[in-house]
Amino acid sequence: MRTGFAFDLDGTLTREELLPLIARAAGLEEEIALLTRLTIDGTLSFAASFKLRFAILKSVPLAQVQEAAAAAELDPQIAAFVRARPEACRIVTGNIPQWIAPLVERIGCGVHSSEASATETHPTALTRIINKAEAIASMRTEFDRIVAVGEGAGDIAMFDAADISIAYGGVHDPAPALLEVADYVVYESRALCRLLNTLL
Repeated sequence: MRTGFAFDLDGTLTREELLPLIARAAGLEEEIALLTRLTIDGTLSFAASFKLRFAILKSVPLAQVQEAAAAAELDPQIAAFVRARPEACRIVTGNIPQWIAPLVERIGCGVHSSEASATETHPTALTRIINKAEAIASMRTEFDRIVAVGEGAGDIAMFDAADISIAYGGVHDPAPALLEVADYVVYESRALCRLLNTLL
């Protein structure tokens, strides 16, 4: 059986949310932090929140955003699991590739993301906001079984579409609504990787 692993990026593979990190570098921390918190909790839908966050951050030069995102701390245990089997792992994130390209390169596996048009210096418009369930459906062309790992309310569709779902609370508590649909709940990265290794 071929097993594929779908990882949320912010707060799962990374040890902090990316957009607040980017916003801090751009002096927009309070606005983005509020929207991020409302999204993680499920108070604001991911699509609505991301449109607002994109509108706030699209004026920030891509080079500045990429520099901030590239500096994000990865969870070493989870990153090592992915790097050991990049062909079986995918990042599933609402972020746009223009913002996270250097970080994705550090992690070293494929990615399903939102999409945006951009000039050489700035993103210009959102062209597609990812449906994480569709990302799982795409992975089924390669894998017989999908294991999904995430922590926010935006991961519910991914969990519903996957065969096995793991809510991960290593950075902050998983969203209550996500806990209701998770098969497992893990709060420490070593424990998460032990569980993932049993699912190979």
